[in-house]
Amino acid sequence: SEEELNEVFTRFKTLADKKHDIFDEDLLALVNEAAFETENETIKLVSLRVCCETGETPCATMTLNIDGTEQQAEASGDGPVDACFKAIEKLTETGVNLQLYSVNAITTGTDSQGEVTVRVEKDGRVINGQGADTDIVIASAKSYINALNKVINSADRTHPQLGDV
Repeated sequence: SEEELNEVFTRFKTLADKKHDIFDEDLLALVNEAAFETENETIKLVSLRVCCETGETPCATMTLNIDGTEQQAEASGDGPVDACFKAIEKLTETGVNLQLYSVNAITTGTDSQGEVTVRVEKDGRVINGQGADTDIVIASAKSYINALNKVINSADRTHPQLGDV
């Protein structure tokens, strides 16, 4: 739709402001990111602040929009991504188990986007989430939130032959 195209273009302009060179892979990641987002996003990333210092425990302050209400939580972890995921879980209370965390550079260079894939398990169901950003901690948060939205949306649906899943 035109609205989706405008959203991708806005993301392109934001990315172009961050990077000097935009590659085909960057454009593909932008389009894929739009496709990763579920139509009915219950959880949306509003802001993320991460603090890391040598010899100190990393912490994250996360603000999420959950069902139209902004909520904030802080958490610490073994690293910035762990702290971020713990803050998200504190706000969402989904009880998922993280099974896979993978980061890949989309292009070369230090300003490359990182594409993060997570796999979570909830009640025997395994769901993948994906996110991309020039900041891998933000890409990680996007991928985890993407997976949680799929968990929440799939819990609201019923299987046509089995009834409630």
